[in-house]
Parts: sequence; C-alpha cells; structure tokens
Amino acid sequence: MANIIDGRKLAKKINNETAEQVTELKSKNICPCLAVILVGDDQASHRYVRSKHRKAEQLGIKSIVKEMPENTTQASLMKVLDEYNHDDSIHAILIQSPLPKQIDEKFIMKQINPEKDVDGFQTINAGNLFLNEPTNYPVACTPNGIIQMFKEYNIELEGKNAVVIGRSTIVGRPMAALLINAGAEVTVLNHFADISEYTKNADIVVSATGKLHTLTAEDVKPGATIIDVGQNVDENGKLVGDVDFDEISKVANYITPVPGGVGPMTICMLMKQTVQLAKWSDKQNG
Repeated sequence: MANIIDGRKLAKKINNETAEQVTELKSKNICPCLAVILVGDDQASHRYVRSKHRKAEQLGIKSIVKEMPENTTQASLMKVLDEYNHDDSIHAILIQSPLPKQIDEKFIMKQINPEKDVDGFQTINAGNLFLNEPTNYPVACTPNGIIQMFKEYNIELEGKNAVVIGRSTIVGRPMAALLINAGAEVTVLNHFADISEYTKNADIVVSATGKLHTLTAEDVKPGATIIDVGQNVDENGKLVGDVDFDEISKVANYITPVPGGVGPMTICMLMKQTVQLAKWSDKQNG
C-alpha cells in the first residue's frame, strides 16, 4: 500500500512556523497584511474568502476583505487596486477569481504590484518562475504547496520522469516550471490526450483536471508518486479527486488523498507567502 501524504499535518506544521514568523515581524513593528478583493456573488468564492480570512486572523496576519457588487466596473475595481498597490501597510493582494464578465480578468491580474502578488500570477512573477530567477518572488500557492510536500517526504525530483495533467495557469503551468527548476524531466498533457502512454513511465504524476477517473491503476507505474489536485463530487455526493485513490494506492509509493491532501496546502502557502512578502518588503525598505 502507498504512503499517504498528509496535507493537513504538513499544513499545520507550516502554519505554526508562519505564526512564529508573524510574532517575530510584529516585534519589529511590522504587521503582515493580506488584502482580498472579492467582486460579485459567487458563493464558492465567498466561502473561500471567509476561510482565508479566518486562517489569517488565527495566525496573527491582518486581513482586509473588500467586497464589491456584481455590477462593479473595471474602472472601480482598478481604483481600489491602485489604492492597495500604493498602501505600504498592505503586503499582499489577492483578487478572488472568477471576476464578473464585464471585467477583463487577465488585464486586472497584470495590474497587481508584483511585490504584493501573493498568488504569484502577475506576469513578472510568472516570468521569474519560468526563468528560474535566483531572487525572491511569490509562486502560485497550490504548486508551491506540492513542492513543500515533496520536500517533507524526501521525494527526489532530480532526474525523475514527471507528468503534469492539466495546463492551467493556476496549477499545471507553474507546477511544470517548478518541477523543471528542480531538475525533473517534465511532460505536460491536457486531459483529452491518451495519458496512459505517458503516465505508465512516470515516476511522478500531478493530476489537475477537475475530472473524475482521470487516472486509474492501469495508468500508473508501480512505485510512482501520485499528486491529486482535483476536487470533484462523485455519484454518491462524496468529495473525491481526479484519480482512483483506492486502486492506485495498491501500486503507488506515495499518494495524496482528497480531501486532506493538496487542498490544505493552498491556504497554508497563501499565508506563508503573505509573511514572506512582508519580510521581503522590510528588506527592500531597509
């Protein structure tokens, strides 16, 4: 049976470290601050933002939530963003996706001050990641959390054959870049491809398709590491991932469960990066 990668346990460990760093920064009169802009009525987004707000407050991070109505114009959103970009007391900015259709989401994301881009989606930070720049910059939280899992469980990446299923800018593309930067040989697929041709030879598979049964035991190399980013609901209303956990667990070496795997790491890394941005800002200002 596979070793289960416990995301909840690791997130708790990292959150404790983050809380200690917050205390240290506050002793220097620096209070890490995360500002979230939420536009519209999407209920999933409201739940996510409430969760982020609670976690920030638990860790001693100042949390600002700016809620704006569904009919908000792009100009109105830009006005708030510009204010936050220039407010030195705010270290991290997150614009909750999705945005209403009248707002150009790609344009807005590019306008975030890269030094406050806690999600790591801003063009400059994405470029830094793909160029593997040896500087401080934020990285997309979910892939960054997965890298922390590899480190915690001593899963070697150098020279390994890795397959990433899914090409989103939130998970797939930055995940591929992080794996390349760690020395892995990386293949990126979309979920319409015949994935088994690639996954049967993969030491590491990261599935981020949001599609049930993306990966079955027949698709997996014995002893592989399987990272399941998907969150789906099965026919019984149960929260499950992209992969057939029960069967793949019999052949894999490491696997993440859903829930309790990658999910807890995303908010954990958001908090960690908020504190890192506050630290980096202090060094730049010093």
